Amino acid sequence: MNKLTILIPVYNEKDSLLEILKQVEAVDFDMEKEIILIDDYSTDGTKELYKSLPYKVIYHQRNMGKGAALRTGFQAATGDIIIIQDADLEYNPKDYKPLVNLIKTNQADVVYGSRLADSRNTGSFLMLSYLANITLTFMTRILYQTYLTDMETCYKAFRADFIRGISIKSNRFDFEPEITAKILKKNARYQEVPISYNARSVSEGKKIGWRDGLQAIWTLIKYRFTD
Repeated sequence: MNKLTILIPVYNEKDSLLEILKQVEAVDFDMEKEIILIDDYSTDGTKELYKSLPYKVIYHQRNMGKGAALRTGFQAATGDIIIIQDADLEYNPKDYKPLVNLIKTNQADVVYGSRLADSRNTGSFLMLSYLANITLTFMTRILYQTYLTDMETCYKAFRADFIRGISIKSNRFDFEPEITAKILKKNARYQEVPISYNARSVSEGKKIGWRDGLQAIWTLIKYRFTD
């Protein structure tokens, strides 16, 4: 495996996009690196930043959600390994090198970066987000008879040929429970590694809300019994 694709879904991130791209570029991989930006109809001036960037940018003609953006990204990716990177600054790209290496060395098909595997992150969560994540992760364990610590994490790395064999239907943040459910049902070689986390507040641009939590619960239940 000699090529890594980094998918970055973007929606109204003009204040953080250039910084996160700088951090991504600072990570030294012993493989070719492809960065793909999927703009989910930004309206805050983010689109103006693309003119100076040397990356592939795919534009949605209307706002469709993170899941839809990633579905577009998976179709465009040409790497052997694919990893998801949010455009905000909650996650640090220096952390995902161990995720990539586990796939590159054929020790896993899928690797999640777990924020909850490192107790130092506990104080970084917003309380409601923390409780929601604990609840959803616990439900995943019960429904799918598996052990994991952070179902809702952004940092998910995949062997490209494995993830292309999974059909994703979710358009919004229900992407996280759907992809997790389908990975577990396919008996993927799955691992988690600890990562750092620095949550942002709603006033700073946090977009996920309580309705997304309810949708995630329904998604976990639905895909336990359907495809």
